[in-house]
Amino acid sequence: MSEEKNPETLDSPMEVLENEETVSVNYLEKSLAELADLFMELAKNPDRMQMNKDAEAIKSAFYRNLAREKAAAGIAVTEEEGGNPVEETPGEDDSVSENPFAEIERGFKALYNAYRKERAEYNRQQEKEREHNLELKEAVIKDLKALLDKQEDVNRTFPEFREIQSRWRAIGPVPVQSFRNLNDTYQLYVEQFYDMVKINRELRDLDFKKNLEVKTGFCEQAEKLAESDNIVESFRELQKLHEQWKEYGPVAKEFRESIWDRFKAATYTINKKYQAYFEGLKQQHAENLEAKTRLCEQVEAIASKENIAAPEWNTLSKDIEEIQKQWKTVGFASKKENQKIYDRFRAACDKFFERKREFYAGYKENINANLEKKIALCEEAEALKNSTDWKKTASQLINLQKQWKEIGAVPRKKSEQLWKRFRAACDEFFNERDKNVKPENDFYGNLKAKKQLVAEINAYQLSGDEAADTEAMNDFIRRWQEIGFVPFKEKDEIARIYKEALQNKFKDLTQKARKARYAKAPKSEKERLVQRYLKKEQDITTYENNIGFFAMSKNSEPLIRQMQERIDLAKKELKELEEQIRAIDNAADAE
Repeated sequence: MSEEKNPETLDSPMEVLENEETVSVNYLEKSLAELADLFMELAKNPDRMQMNKDAEAIKSAFYRNLAREKAAAGIAVTEEEGGNPVEETPGEDDSVSENPFAEIERGFKALYNAYRKERAEYNRQQEKEREHNLELKEAVIKDLKALLDKQEDVNRTFPEFREIQSRWRAIGPVPVQSFRNLNDTYQLYVEQFYDMVKINRELRDLDFKKNLEVKTGFCEQAEKLAESDNIVESFRELQKLHEQWKEYGPVAKEFRESIWDRFKAATYTINKKYQAYFEGLKQQHAENLEAKTRLCEQVEAIASKENIAAPEWNTLSKDIEEIQKQWKTVGFASKKENQKIYDRFRAACDKFFERKREFYAGYKENINANLEKKIALCEEAEALKNSTDWKKTASQLINLQKQWKEIGAVPRKKSEQLWKRFRAACDEFFNERDKNVKPENDFYGNLKAKKQLVAEINAYQLSGDEAADTEAMNDFIRRWQEIGFVPFKEKDEIARIYKEALQNKFKDLTQKARKARYAKAPKSEKERLVQRYLKKEQDITTYENNIGFFAMSKNSEPLIRQMQERIDLAKKELKELEEQIRAIDNAADAE
């Protein structure tokens, strides 16, 4: 039988199957409740006895996640809790624990132990049935051998042979360690029956024809499987066809080589596609590992970021959540690397969210302290709001506003309420002060006066006498400088209009004035620095005065903050100028 005599020329299907990587759900990404629900569904599945790998994977993931969540909650994890569950024994304490992990573990343990007992009983029954099948097949072989020994007329022995074949095929699986030897013995006796017994040619040809029809059907099924896109399922079905092929006897000698070659060709095609599939899967696993490694690096960079401000935590949390969504879209890495890369990703995420919890624990204490400070400022402002010492109290309230800005955040639900309380006290004082404002501090009156002066400049007719026009220009400049402050929001615009009017009207004179000022510019580096120093002092005085003016209007906190930033920057520059001037003096003394 040439189709049976050299099966080792093929890639062994069973050996390839044993090397198959099982691609399954990553149960470690499921919650404890989801894992318990999955196990409950598995326990109801009619095919649950064939789903032992899934059951063990769910159980392993459940206890690993349980141990991790207990550790995160500060609950000690015993060696037993970190491993496999144990069977409950009669008399075990059934009281309900206050520990939620204990209750969910008890429920899962009950499900798993019930399944394990059922599985153990199922395995015992299967093993018992296989042992029984072994006895039945050994009896069939014994009967077949006895039939060969009779050497009777084939017309009498052939029906018995057919009955023996039917009995053999009807018997189920035997223990795996006995399969090969048992099957080889049976095939040997079958071949001896065909080759050694002098059977009737018509019956022999009829049997060959029947075997050829069956094996042709096997070839057709294998060829159809070779065309399927589901290569894993095709490979599994091919194994069944190989087992069935062995159950049937030989075909006529002229067809033995061709039918076996046809079946072997389909087998080769399927095995080749199967190997190519797992080569591609290996490449995909490598790409997935690379993609997941990049995601790990992104999370690790975020988790290691230093000096994170309060508003950034939520932004970074959303970034982490977005990366986690991307993680779920990436397929599995190899079986060897998949758990490692997942543990790395989970560790980076856990590190970030642990830091976030620690930050907000301290942040809560800090904002509560800030709350106390701002309440104290409110009380100070309320104590000053009825004062009539306008100048002194205005300075005190401006100082309180500066302190307010330096204090950090307070609880959100208190922030607006506190600000309104503080602002109300300040506004009450400044509104009362405005009612008693002196004429020289009439800002809107000053604005009106400056607009009138700009109108005069635009209306002025040049005389052509340079001295007279220069005197007129200087008079306009003097009068402008004598007018007091205007409302801050109008300051830049009225200054722009004034400069344009002056330059347009006295274009030639302003250019000469600039040249004259340039001629009087300081000649030495020290003089230049001293002039800058004096100018910077004037700027600081102007900024500090502006803060007092802004405090009298509502919604001026941004303007006050802007002025304070300018003051701080100017004082810093003032200190630098002072050091440069001192350095020049020291160098001169050394000479």
